[in-house]
Amino acid sequence: MTLVAQLENKINQKTKPPGSLGHLEKIALQVGLIQNTTNPVINHPHIIVFAADHGIAEQGIVNPYPQTVTTQMVYNFVNGGAAINVFCRQNNISLEVVNAGVNASFESSLPIIHAAIGKGTNDYQTRNAMTSEEAESAIRKGREILAATYRKGSNCVGFGEMGIGNTSSAALILHYYTKLPLEDCVGNGTGSNHEQLIQKKNVLKAVSKFHRLDAKDISAIELLSKIGGFEIAMMTGAYLEAKEAGMIIVVDGFIATAALMIAHHIHPEVLSNCIFAHCSEESGHRKMLNYFNAVPLLDLGLRLGEGTGAALAIPLIQNAVAFLNEMASFESAGISKSPN
Repeated sequence: MTLVAQLENKINQKTKPPGSLGHLEKIALQVGLIQNTTNPVINHPHIIVFAADHGIAEQGIVNPYPQTVTTQMVYNFVNGGAAINVFCRQNNISLEVVNAGVNASFESSLPIIHAAIGKGTNDYQTRNAMTSEEAESAIRKGREILAATYRKGSNCVGFGEMGIGNTSSAALILHYYTKLPLEDCVGNGTGSNHEQLIQKKNVLKAVSKFHRLDAKDISAIELLSKIGGFEIAMMTGAYLEAKEAGMIIVVDGFIATAALMIAHHIHPEVLSNCIFAHCSEESGHRKMLNYFNAVPLLDLGLRLGEGTGAALAIPLIQNAVAFLNEMASFESAGISKSPN
């Protein structure tokens, strides 16, 4: 009997009508396949938040909030005051914050992972956001950070991000991979009003034309170099390493899924380890989910980032594993099954 058949049989023998636990049954099956066992476990779930700045945000033309908010939020994470801190504490999830490339000088004693590739990317309106060497370095660093998490005993990880202006990069990534019209990929981001959204769309149309994102074949490294962010590149590496480590990957919102699109372009098999946490209120995220034919666990109207959707979804995954391992079977409970 194949592993799929063994898992399906175990799920169907539980004391419940077939399929009555809905999507939780699909999660249990997927986690069993990821771990290659009929008795999967969730060990030390972990969220990594990657923070970085984007050169295009310096002028405030695609973002109503100033770039300095990225730095301020890093300190908020450190002080335990952000939503992701609250949700991780509530659900017993460990949390790390990475300086992937914030436009600030942090003291080395600050309890974050100091891995900055630079102090923000270049303004990709007129030049590449980063060099190919910087993109490759960020991917390697993301792999290293994830490998260290795995060595600490975690087998379930979600990625969050913080970076004023990073919805613009995510929209451009969505536009390139799906070939959807750019205006259909651009959303409000963090608090844009109607006029600001129109301006954002016009600016990003010019960016797309400048970088020729209508081209048929742009490599992952080239795309990151043109319009990416250091946090997106590091998440890309972290996805790839998590797949190789056999970890459960809980995919957060718009920015995190943009990084997954790049990781998927590099290594399509990464998708088999991914559980999609939620559908963001950011308009382009549902289009990303459609691109992956993904059914998210939650749809709460979130649009915060930080890995908050992943932190809220991890308990559902833990419950799926718990019912698979702990719920009685018809035989063990002495309960008659339906003859149908």
